[in-house]
Amino acid sequence: MRVKGRIWVGAWLLFGLAIFAWVVWRDTSGFAEAGRLEDLRSRRSILQSRRAELSRRVRQAGSRAILIPRAESLGLRLSADSEIVILQAPIREGR
Repeated sequence: MRVKGRIWVGAWLLFGLAIFAWVVWRDTSGFAEAGRLEDLRSRRSILQSRRAELSRRVRQAGSRAILIPRAESLGLRLSADSEIVILQAPIREGR
């Protein structure tokens, strides 16, 4: 039995319809992924700026201008030069 022309046309139309449906699905999922990617990029940017702000605050809090008054308010003082002892490791012979 030979396949008639209209069956071939119908088969090719179904095949084309399936291809077009696959392309639409792929584009739709691609657009959704692009939206999620843009959201992640904006979150990353926000987190990077927050990290930079926190790093700046840590550096500022560790500066002498902040630490010395805070230590003095706790009753601590800076050591004098005569109170500092520099220790040196002994030199081993034979190395």
